[in-house]
Amino acid sequence: MASSDDQKGAGAPRQGSAGSTALTPLPKRGWFGRGGPPAPPPPPPGGDEPEDEGMLRMSFLEHLEELRARIIRMVLGVGVAFILSLTFCNELWNFVVQPAVGALKTLHYDPELAQIAPMDNFQVIWVKLPIVCAIFLSSPWILYQVWAFISPGLYRREKRWAAPFILCSAGLFILGGVFAYFVVFRYGLTFLLSLGRDNHIKPVVSVTEYFDLFVNVVLGVGLVFETPVLIFFLTLLRIVTPSFLLNHSRYAILAIFIIAAVVTPTPDVFNLMLFATPMCMLFYLGIFASYLLVLHRENRRFPWRKAVTIVTVVLLLIAVAIFLAITTFGYKLVPYWPFMVH
Repeated sequence: MASSDDQKGAGAPRQGSAGSTALTPLPKRGWFGRGGPPAPPPPPPGGDEPEDEGMLRMSFLEHLEELRARIIRMVLGVGVAFILSLTFCNELWNFVVQPAVGALKTLHYDPELAQIAPMDNFQVIWVKLPIVCAIFLSSPWILYQVWAFISPGLYRREKRWAAPFILCSAGLFILGGVFAYFVVFRYGLTFLLSLGRDNHIKPVVSVTEYFDLFVNVVLGVGLVFETPVLIFFLTLLRIVTPSFLLNHSRYAILAIFIIAAVVTPTPDVFNLMLFATPMCMLFYLGIFASYLLVLHRENRRFPWRKAVTIVTVVLLLIAVAIFLAITTFGYKLVPYWPFMVH
């Protein structure tokens, strides 16, 4: 015959030796039972750390303090570059004024700029010009501070993009400035100054207006050259995809021409095309970079061997065409755009 304790079950109170009452715990029945939530899963094998290991958790005030510190460091970097630029202001100005001198010489005008106000030379050569040069010199440092501010909130795999982000962004910005200096600004200025040559108009270019136009064009083209980086990060955030960009490329090209018309300091079609053409090329370069990112996510590889072969064949054909143009048709190479003249 079963005892009374056996009839009451495992969860019933039992009388201890000292007369105290002890309860036997009931077994856990899972998340939907009465036993509470299940035990956490065991740690992954191999001792792998969580993906968010090393991520910083800061309050709102701590974020503001970090932002203030990064901005101060940016300003200090620009200040150091500004002091460095002051040591060779005359050389910088001789470099900046070369497009105007070349354009005026090409049009057979006096290659000199005009000083309208007494303070023009000081403001341009010793204040504005070093600031612009300091922005270009400190652009890698500024981009690094931006990345250092946002990187603590990123996963470990996302932090690997730090070096490519800084190098690509700074490189494209500087490349845009170089393209504006050697191509866009030179030909745009020559075209603009030549409009009144047949109407008995002699151009008088002031120092201030020339430098303001120079800065607008160089910085504008430098920012436009950041288009591939922007497209890549939009793809990284899964906002756009390469197929979406290709399917809607006609709208993007229309937007590019509208932006070029706004950014271009003059209303002529020639300067508009000088802005819009590289923008279109950069747009498709950004699509290619985003396509490589999608392939990486899907663990697929891009056929680099086939692509390199095609590019090599195209470059060889271009080299043969240049060789025939020089040897057969009398063209010669020159150190300025379009680099070949008859």
